[in-house]
Amino acid sequence: MQDRYAGDVGDFVKLGLLRALSPHRKLGLAWYRFPDEDHNKDGRHVSYLQQPDAYAPLDPELFEHLNTVVAKDRSINSLLGILEGAISSDESLDVSCMPSCERRDFRSKWFSRVLTRLSDCNLVFADPDNGITDNDYRRKGQAKFGKQIPLEEVRQLAEGRCAIIYHHNTRRRGGHDREVDDWLNEIGLSGIAIRAKAFSPRTFFVFNPDQDIEKRVQVFCERWKKMKVSLHVRN
Repeated sequence: MQDRYAGDVGDFVKLGLLRALSPHRKLGLAWYRFPDEDHNKDGRHVSYLQQPDAYAPLDPELFEHLNTVVAKDRSINSLLGILEGAISSDESLDVSCMPSCERRDFRSKWFSRVLTRLSDCNLVFADPDNGITDNDYRRKGQAKFGKQIPLEEVRQLAEGRCAIIYHHNTRRRGGHDREVDDWLNEIGLSGIAIRAKAFSPRTFFVFNPDQDIEKRVQVFCERWKKMKVSLHVRN
């Protein structure tokens, strides 16, 4: 997650989902904060805010909050006010100034602090820019590894509780449906997936959902159809 993304259409769907699933839960947020980049136009998809008649009814309070965020303060911290009572872990994952030999140790200690910070939460959300990746040791020394969440971190975040993991769909061979199925199978936990295709293809994996969460997911997908949100059907 980068500050420059705050309030874009991805946040509208993301925060709408968290608000729909978190009532009567202790929500923890693992933001996977990464320094703002300027090589692309990501984060500029805010035109939905110019269409209040179409989108505000989905979650009026959230819509108004994000309007203010985009107008005044695009930052991760500005989003917290709409997630009442949530615990936030937003320590930076900027390792660009570290030699690669130190980055793996930093990441391990960083993630331990995340787990400690969110230890009392029974619903957690992880928000890496690019989403899920494998546990390849070589990858963990890369400067941009902070934009990904490896399988081992997914499993640890979900241990003993429900975890929602953001994933930005890729050009992986076989298409997006195949990609979602592959990750569900590889992670090996009880889970469902929510596809959100407005402006760019996103998937929210929900691991270890109980019956209440599953019902809330179904209601959310039905309510947010105009944002191209749907429950993934496994092949």
